[in-house]
Amino acid sequence: MLDEEILRMEGITKEYKMGEETSVVLKGIDLTVKRGEFLAVLGPSGSGKSTLMNIIGCLDVPTDGKYWLHGNLIADEDQTSLAHIRSAEIGFIFQSFYLLQRQDAFQNVELPLIYANMPEKQRRERVEEMLIKVGLEDKMHHMPNQLSGGQQQRVAIARAIATNPTILLADEPTGALDQKTGAQVMELFHDLNNEGRTIIMITHDSKIASHAGRIVRILDGNISEGDIEDA
Repeated sequence: MLDEEILRMEGITKEYKMGEETSVVLKGIDLTVKRGEFLAVLGPSGSGKSTLMNIIGCLDVPTDGKYWLHGNLIADEDQTSLAHIRSAEIGFIFQSFYLLQRQDAFQNVELPLIYANMPEKQRRERVEEMLIKVGLEDKMHHMPNQLSGGQQQRVAIARAIATNPTILLADEPTGALDQKTGAQVMELFHDLNNEGRTIIMITHDSKIASHAGRIVRILDGNISEGDIEDA
């Protein structure tokens, strides 16, 4: 399964027009990710990594180049198909958690399953399963403001994996956490990867990147392979 190509990018560029000026953020990115990989995209602020993440997550489109997901050329997909990819194929995990503050942990995890029209009984079983998986079986009905930062990120991870997506796309997932809590979250990522989940993690932190099985570095819109030992 690990040899199965899940994502391929060839010559991906991204330009933004600012008046008469053109800013080139991505400069011909080539990237391949295989099923079951744990990949870190490592780069400083302004390197283009967030733009790359948005294109991988089908939240943005490249100016030029080609992007295949599961062998399908993303440029050929219509808006309905792209919305399905974002909701069913990719689980998003962000630095800021983005939990609904008036919903408890259970309801936050349940939300994407409601959108997916999962029957209520199956939905409730799935939510409980996900919260148990991330170690929050005793916090299911706590509101976000009753949870620590690490617990909130665990809720966000449970929500991201609830629809059983092909790819987990994590943007600075430990950025709002202290070092110890961040390490616990990375342990959870390892567990998920050991289950066969493909993880693409965007980070500026070489220590966090070193948890991944492969590192690519991005700097000034260019990408290069890196080694764990060099991180």
